[in-house]
Amino acid sequence: MRFPWKAYLAELIGTALLISVGLSVVILDFGQSSPIIGFLADAGLRRLITGFLFGTTGALIAISPLGKESGAHINPVVTLGFWMMGCFKARQVPGYVISQLAGAVIGAVPLLAWGALGRSVEYGATVPGYGDAWALIGEAVTTFALVFLLFYFLRHPRLKHITPALFPPLYAMMVWLEAPVSGTSTNPARSLGPAVIANDWHSWWIYWLGPLIGALLAVVVHRTNVVRLPWIEVAKIHHFKHDRYGLFHL
Repeated sequence: MRFPWKAYLAELIGTALLISVGLSVVILDFGQSSPIIGFLADAGLRRLITGFLFGTTGALIAISPLGKESGAHINPVVTLGFWMMGCFKARQVPGYVISQLAGAVIGAVPLLAWGALGRSVEYGATVPGYGDAWALIGEAVTTFALVFLLFYFLRHPRLKHITPALFPPLYAMMVWLEAPVSGTSTNPARSLGPAVIANDWHSWWIYWLGPLIGALLAVVVHRTNVVRLPWIEVAKIHHFKHDRYGLFHL
């Protein structure tokens, strides 16, 4: 098999875009002295909009040529989830995860252009709001919701082709409800990028352990076939028939 460098590059660029665009929305909606705060004073409404736009960013990456090339995992626990579900090659997991983490750091660098506005919210860094224990639970629960619903859509014949449409309303609800608890990461790469540029490693382990626990529990539910649906055939969010390197069909 040829070295899948285009798939790795697509994951790197896709994750970088998720961080640059998604966290720019966070900074604009919550940065100190942002004009958005004067226009929308209700923090809950701003969380709802922020989550919707963050999820929309991920959805657009999934349906883009980047998603066609790599499957648009753009999240290490999604890659690990596909592997645990038995529909992604184990030897490709390290390449995907490294690409996602590198992309997150690269994508965070442009956030420095927000200056004082970005610094006021640590460039979108995720931090516990009510202590480490609650943040860990929050990350596990929200990541469980993400991975469980993602795999449910991919297993459901009528929902499979609209899977990217899941992300905007899902993240809108999760960020609205849970962001005060942990920041609603659900993605170790999403938390790594701003942590690097802000040099804020407070409780960083939560944003690895919580998502891993949530993803594992979601996979366990699916693999026990509690949800009686066909199995996932392709480890992609969209563009299911494109498989240049034979990564997705085992």
